[in-house]
Amino acid sequence: MDATLKGTSKQFPESMKPETDFYLKSVMQVVTSAPDGEWIAASEEPVRNFSVEIRRRVFEQAMLQRIDAAEAAFSLSNRPNC
Repeated sequence: MDATLKGTSKQFPESMKPETDFYLKSVMQVVTSAPDGEWIAASEEPVRNFSVEIRRRVFEQAMLQRIDAAEAAFSLSNRPNC
C-alpha cells in the first residue's frame, strides 16, 4: 500500500464521524421513542433501514477516497518519454 493510500486510510474514520454520529443518534431516537411494550417491533425495521443506508454511504465514501488517492498519486511526469 503506498503512502498516499495509507494516509487516506488513517483519515477515513475521522471523515465519516458526522455520518456515524448521525446514525447513532438516529438509532437511539427510534429506540427511545418506541412505545412501551413495542420496543423491538417499533424500532427494529427503522434501525435496520438506517443500518443499510450507513453501510452504503461508508462503502461509497471509502471507494471515493481510494479513487481520489489513486488519482493524486498518478502523475504524467512519471511516464517514460515515448
